[in-house]
Amino acid sequence: MKIKLADYVINYFADLGVDKAFIVYGAANGDIVDAFTRTNKIQYVAVMHEQAGGFAAEGFAKVREKKIPGLALATSGPGGMNFVTPIGNCYYDSVPAIFITGQIKSQFLKPDPSIRQVGFQETDICSIVKPITKYAKMITNPDSIKYELDLAVHLATSGRQGPVLIDLPIDTQKAVVDTEKLYGYDSSAEPDLFNEKSVDEKISKFLSDFEKSKRPVLMIGGGVRAADAIDDLHELGQVLKCPMYPTWNAIDIVTSDYEYYGGRIGTYGGAGRNFGIQNSDLLLAIGSRISGRVTGGNIKTFAREAKKYVVDIDQSLLQKFLQQVPFEENIYCDAKVFIQKLLKAAKAKKSLNTESHLGWNNQCMKWKKDYDPVKKEFYENKKNIHPYYFIRELSKKMTKNDVFVADCGGNVVISNHSFETKKGQRYFSNNGNSPMGFSFSGALGAYYGDQSRNVICVTGDGGMNMNIQELQTIKNYNIKTKTIVLNNHIYGITKAYQKTNFGGRMEACGPVGYQPPDFIKIAKAYGIETMTIENHGEVDEKIDELLNFDGPLLIDVNCHEFHTYEPRIFGWKTPIEDMFPYLPRDEFRKNMLIEPVEDWENCVMPEESNPKNNME
Repeated sequence: MKIKLADYVINYFADLGVDKAFIVYGAANGDIVDAFTRTNKIQYVAVMHEQAGGFAAEGFAKVREKKIPGLALATSGPGGMNFVTPIGNCYYDSVPAIFITGQIKSQFLKPDPSIRQVGFQETDICSIVKPITKYAKMITNPDSIKYELDLAVHLATSGRQGPVLIDLPIDTQKAVVDTEKLYGYDSSAEPDLFNEKSVDEKISKFLSDFEKSKRPVLMIGGGVRAADAIDDLHELGQVLKCPMYPTWNAIDIVTSDYEYYGGRIGTYGGAGRNFGIQNSDLLLAIGSRISGRVTGGNIKTFAREAKKYVVDIDQSLLQKFLQQVPFEENIYCDAKVFIQKLLKAAKAKKSLNTESHLGWNNQCMKWKKDYDPVKKEFYENKKNIHPYYFIRELSKKMTKNDVFVADCGGNVVISNHSFETKKGQRYFSNNGNSPMGFSFSGALGAYYGDQSRNVICVTGDGGMNMNIQELQTIKNYNIKTKTIVLNNHIYGITKAYQKTNFGGRMEACGPVGYQPPDFIKIAKAYGIETMTIENHGEVDEKIDELLNFDGPLLIDVNCHEFHTYEPRIFGWKTPIEDMFPYLPRDEFRKNMLIEPVEDWENCVMPEESNPKNNME
């Protein structure tokens, strides 16, 4: 059958199960967009800005899952260049997404790299995004279209997942192809990803170490979800019976209601203040890149008395000479395959003694309870809303079927400190790139990923400004997301940073250098229903109201001037178990089952917090 190439592309993704694509129309992608008019299996959502469309594609992929990629389309030149940030998002957070850009006609492409530009809005987008994609290709041979799309989807959805960009010149889009003569990409010809015998040997070694261990822990990253291994992981927890600690990309994998959930870890570690992972003597990390936000800057102090195992599908992360924190045992394997193998081996090992870890488990759960970031005094009804209290109360009322999308900076720290997840919920942000304004557009995509779920977006006043134009998209399509603006009227997390490191001299974070607009008036101008929450007395009733509201809603929560995000490490020399605000030294010492770092008794504010040390 002969068909226009643009139609072939759109039908291809519809057949994959992609039923929504996020677009901004332009002349150079006109033929592709026109192809939507000849099928009812997939529809486009016309957003106001390409960056928002890319963020929406990420949110779509994160909620739809099942290796169905997000899809976003833009025109040439500035259209494609506005994709750079969302492509970076998907690359660093390992999200399968396909970005398609239109390109000028082939005859106007510059003939040599030494020439800056020939055609109008000509841009070598493939070279620009090459470092942040798994694959980027301009297609000038129409007959290769099936091969290139097969390859693109395979790369985006396999191994360590990530984004792919396909650039289509106008004449390629217009070309007619014979579908019966198109050739595809055969992924079955690829070599096996890992050595099963080696994996089995590592598992045997780990179980031997586990039996000798007194304080074992598991650290779980987002790779477990990408491998569709959540249920397997929970079953493994029932067998090993040891504490599990999620990274920020795994907060909805090891949920707050899971029996062996030990708290949240890292430089803004939540419940437990990192005592569990830091006191461990055996650490198994699955599907985590072990970032500096987990280890802190003093990387030698991370889980320093633990024998450390790491399992990952990204071989680069397993090369010891490239690891910031060297792990003794590096296991190259898909997370699901590894967890299933470990589960089978653990069940078969009759000598596996988990009762000896009962005291350790109880201690980790006590740390989690004793060091909850949401304190009783936060519930006191003061002039403005305490955001930690608000988010905790919101989490209590949200159901296991709901989706929570967080933004970046201070509001994502608040959310990660305060929100208690339930099994079945989706809870995500973008943590690797972490751009302001992600959550509003990411929630838009999440809504289309599964319209049976209630989607709640939390952002800051700064982030809301970044993609505020998408209020029109929400209005156009009646997208029933609830957008909560934690409005502190400043750039909170950077305000805290510049007060710590630069003596509070700059006003670029507010309230002078930055001030937010009246979001209620703006939302009403777009025709969006609104709500304000001004004090604690309103919180309970208005949370019920917003969760049950049938339609798009913007909620302004008055957290005026709040920028205290605690607990956190203070400076990058401090080990992550000694968090600010510092515990009394006798209480801190009592919680350390291993030796504290040198000079722990004299933990004080680092020198860089002194304004005099920042004066030239």
